[in-house]
Amino acid sequence: MKKPTPNHSSASRIAARFTIVALGLLVTLALESRAQNEPILVPDVVDYAKLLPILPDAPSGWTADKAEGSTTDVGGFKITNVHRDYRKGEGSTAPTASISILDSAANPDYVTATSAAWKLNSETMEGYSKSVTIDDNPGFEAYEKEQKHTSLWVMIAKRYFVEIELQNQDPKELQEWVKRIDLKKLAVIK
Repeated sequence: MKKPTPNHSSASRIAARFTIVALGLLVTLALESRAQNEPILVPDVVDYAKLLPILPDAPSGWTADKAEGSTTDVGGFKITNVHRDYRKGEGSTAPTASISILDSAANPDYVTATSAAWKLNSETMEGYSKSVTIDDNPGFEAYEKEQKHTSLWVMIAKRYFVEIELQNQDPKELQEWVKRIDLKKLAVIK
């Protein structure tokens, strides 16, 4: 997934990403510790070209960068990722959005561990994080007030992580952005 620009960083966002990466590493280590002769049967990820059409066009008054994607082999596990950035206006305070889709079919243990971590709910003066459900799909939403940064993760068909990040927008706008993505169409891509 595309790295955020420096003005998006904060301690809670870094902690959340660290947790996701740490869980992924633990799952990978667990898989590596299995017997060498034991076969690991996992489905193959889709080619990124199949996911690019799921990334929506820019809404009225917005511009969108060209969608990007890749399918990469990382130590015997393939990863497919697509991403697109959106912007409304110019300047450092202009509203921005980004949408990423990660096919994690090759690592079902990672899907299980990450989805389980989404059950944590908290609210402070700095923002909140909470579990959500979008069209019967599990998800996780977080908001940082000072940075005006909000993000939503949704698990589709127990394999696709959809991430929407908004900068300089009200957290309610996440619901409008997720509606722009055809989640039912995504769920049947194989």
